[in-house]
Amino acid sequence: MYHALLIFCWYYVRNNVMGTHVMLEAAKAHKVRRFIHVSTDEVYGEVVSRPDCAEDTMLAPSNPYSATKAAAECLSKAYYMSFGLPIMITRSNNVYGPYQYPEKITSKFVCSLLRGGKCYIHGDGQNSRKYLYAADVADALDVIFHQGSVGETYNIGSAFEISNLELAKRLIRLFGHKESDIPRHIEFVQDRAFNDQRYAVDYSKLEKLGWRPRMAFDTGLLKTIEWYRSRTDEWWGDISSALVAHPLKAFPTEDGTDV
Repeated sequence: MYHALLIFCWYYVRNNVMGTHVMLEAAKAHKVRRFIHVSTDEVYGEVVSRPDCAEDTMLAPSNPYSATKAAAECLSKAYYMSFGLPIMITRSNNVYGPYQYPEKITSKFVCSLLRGGKCYIHGDGQNSRKYLYAADVADALDVIFHQGSVGETYNIGSAFEISNLELAKRLIRLFGHKESDIPRHIEFVQDRAFNDQRYAVDYSKLEKLGWRPRMAFDTGLLKTIEWYRSRTDEWWGDISSALVAHPLKAFPTEDGTDV
């Protein structure tokens, strides 16, 4: 288990920190007009007994993933300060919708239910998240690109919040199952590591630019279900490993083997 966690940490460092550095260097060399660094609400840390986080809230990442995202933000800001790179940073709530690889909770549950599987709930399922439809996030990025100010950070948020357990129940209902049948489509499993209780952002700064989320959650879920229903495994290939309760990815080592 410890070895697996080390591999995950290295994966996050390689992709989030080193990958961002490569992109920043390329943007500097090609003198891009705008560079939007897409971060996450997780950099603020767990939000339980404090107000929703505004852009000037101190970053307090509590897991390896969010720590590397915070580090990538620091790199981006340093390139803005040191080289004048036209950086803007976004921090978004959870995103769901069509085309999402089924390792994220919404697409994972949908794909599992479509295959006659269950919704695997980590812990007691009371961890809650706020959700944004992918098209609303794309609209937010477009507004920020054209109307945002260089050097600024913008939260992309939603007022809609739901627990993981309630999300599973809602999806099961949308699949047409009876209320009495819901328990047999749910299985509780061991909680995953670094599973914060709640994230929440104040997105009033972006609202002042004229943006707000437009997709109602249930409508977005139905659109998402319909998209996955009309696709086969040929879209990504074999996704069975992504649908298990605690998927482990294979990471290439220096000698080319997977661990």
